[in-house]
Amino acid sequence: MNRLDWISQAGKPLRGSVQIPGDKSVSHRALMLSSIADGTSRIRGFLEGEDTRATAAVLSQLGVRIETPSPGERVVHGVGLHGLRGSAQLLDCGNAGTGMRLLTGLLAGQAFDSSLVGDESLSKRPMRRVTDPLTTMGARIDSNEGLPPLKVRGGQSLHGIRYELPVASAQVKSALLLAGLYASGKTEVIEPHPTRDYTERMLSAFGWPIRFSPGHATLEGGHALRATDVDVPADFSSAAFFLVAASIVPGSELRLPAVGLNPRRTGLLQALRLMGAAITVEHERSAGGEPVGDLVVRHAPLHGIELPEALVPDMIDEFPALFIAAAVANGSTIIRGAAELRVKESDRISTMATGLRSLGALIEETPDGAIIHGGKLGSGTVETDLDHRIAMSFAIAGLVAGGPVRINDCTHVATSFPGFLELANGCGFALQAAP
Repeated sequence: MNRLDWISQAGKPLRGSVQIPGDKSVSHRALMLSSIADGTSRIRGFLEGEDTRATAAVLSQLGVRIETPSPGERVVHGVGLHGLRGSAQLLDCGNAGTGMRLLTGLLAGQAFDSSLVGDESLSKRPMRRVTDPLTTMGARIDSNEGLPPLKVRGGQSLHGIRYELPVASAQVKSALLLAGLYASGKTEVIEPHPTRDYTERMLSAFGWPIRFSPGHATLEGGHALRATDVDVPADFSSAAFFLVAASIVPGSELRLPAVGLNPRRTGLLQALRLMGAAITVEHERSAGGEPVGDLVVRHAPLHGIELPEALVPDMIDEFPALFIAAAVANGSTIIRGAAELRVKESDRISTMATGLRSLGALIEETPDGAIIHGGKLGSGTVETDLDHRIAMSFAIAGLVAGGPVRINDCTHVATSFPGFLELANGCGFALQAAP
């Protein structure tokens, strides 16, 4: 993959309507549940990103026929709960942490062995948080001292467990629930803080009996999934970059149609409003079991806040964008309880702090967060550490910096937000490939 660097600089006020791509988390889950359902499912609004395509490729290797009638659409011919077939080839998850962790749960109950691998970035991400509880359920999984690649041994008899997550994680919860489909007895997952309930909602939509409430989910094995059509809402995590950008660039007003508003996903919306952002929700409705609405965001002066820790699990992917908002707000923003950021695609606390300092910001790292002192940003060069959300966040910083911001290695943006450059420039960004 050829390296791609960006230069971001001040453009004009951001205006217009921006059609955000489909939700990555929903796209991953829709593929997996459709694949092991009985019958044929149609997925509309599918995210055409490298992460989701990697998951589709893995499921195809396992014997699932997946058709692409048009961009953003998939027709999945489900093979039933026990219809997957083993592959002698490595199952390459690319950069998709969601894909690898959820597939580990799904494959733990199969009759065949599987080997899950990823790219350089994914190969550094911790997997014990998934493999340890799965092992308690009876799975056998070999790893590289807790890191990928993962060898999932087939033919194991899984049994349900009651598991209290030490750290709130929708990915770990989802992996255990997927394994629970193949387990005897009851699988119960309890979270210290509620996380996104995409998997629970979708399992219910596919006809699997499941009881869930914020922070708690319970299901039993021995049932079947029925094919259903899924409408994937626009990805709130992708919308986040435009929410912050329009909030901090004077004269801006953007409309973002049909964005997913799952309450376990929209912590950033609440955080920005606490900072003084002018964001309204119009035409609220339901799509594929998920709440959606049109977001309208206008420029507003932001001020620093002490972020309520209760919001942290509901905005874990949006923190890089929040760091930019905080860096240009009036006053200081204090973030606590976000240690999970240190084990994402990069150590996002450290990478964002280093990048912001290179642009002249004052920021203090803490083990589980940061103290960001708002002010003006200058020009400079920042490193992304191969993290797509870091790259897009510093693209926002360039809009209000005192000079050009060079962002090194933005290649991985395509994993979560294909077409970001074109959409951004279409509404007023001044973002270009660096020479």
